[in-house]
Amino acid sequence: MLKVRAYAKINLTLDVLHKRSDGYHEVAMVMQAIDLFDTVQLQKQNGDITLEANIPALACDGSNLAYKAAALLKDRCDINEGVHISLQKNIPLAAGLAGGSANAAAVLKGLNSLWQLGLTQSELEELGALLGSDIPFCLRGGTMLSTGRGEILTPLPQLPVCYVVLAKPDICVSTAKVYGAYSGARVIKHPDTQGMLRSLERQDIQGVADRLCNVLESVTVFDYPVIDEIKQAMRRCGVMNSLMSGSGPTVFGLTADAERATYVASELAKQFGDKTNIIVAKTLAGVE
Repeated sequence: MLKVRAYAKINLTLDVLHKRSDGYHEVAMVMQAIDLFDTVQLQKQNGDITLEANIPALACDGSNLAYKAAALLKDRCDINEGVHISLQKNIPLAAGLAGGSANAAAVLKGLNSLWQLGLTQSELEELGALLGSDIPFCLRGGTMLSTGRGEILTPLPQLPVCYVVLAKPDICVSTAKVYGAYSGARVIKHPDTQGMLRSLERQDIQGVADRLCNVLESVTVFDYPVIDEIKQAMRRCGVMNSLMSGSGPTVFGLTADAERATYVASELAKQFGDKTNIIVAKTLAGVE
């Protein structure tokens, strides 16, 4: 039996460049791992792949990315053994935090060890990219520039440790639908990706915060104004800046100290209450 942590991510920037001939979008994103994680437990068994989770709403069948990851490895590496996958979910579902991708990455990494496959990091990332664009990042973690459809990774200087206040309203957002509805004509501002890279190079947290930008807000915030309400509430409470992560609906605020993060989380709980899942996390240098 093996346990693997599956870490969430946030997007410091997210830019959509154009739609590709294969139907995907060409993107440029600065991605950051955080220490919010699910626990993925893997247990060898005869024959089949089975899956369970602590959240009834989560599909535990062949549509789940964790299941798909196990099935892909089993097929590609001609493995006769099965595995039982148990997911202890802490990352909110359909939140823009790559929870499903993180679970798949943990399964790939864990089964590579459990089944003694000997696959390299590069080989795992290539397999992961077949299942989802965020999976290669979830296998690496840290701070990365993500290009192509999201699977091409360039390591960046690590963001200095800072605290992340997450607020996920009671909304589930489909990434595919958000990208399908995206139109560059709606976008007022695109990320200053090069400026973000320079701020990371200088280890300038305020510079990073000033350059937070996500063009997908033009879709999701338009449909769900509460996202902007949460962003503004975070700023009033003193975060350095706030942004929607991924396709949403989770909003995160950056702050340099734990005390401020705790205060912001407390104030958000008063204002948004039971309808919003509020979590305090930290940035993470890399995946274990």
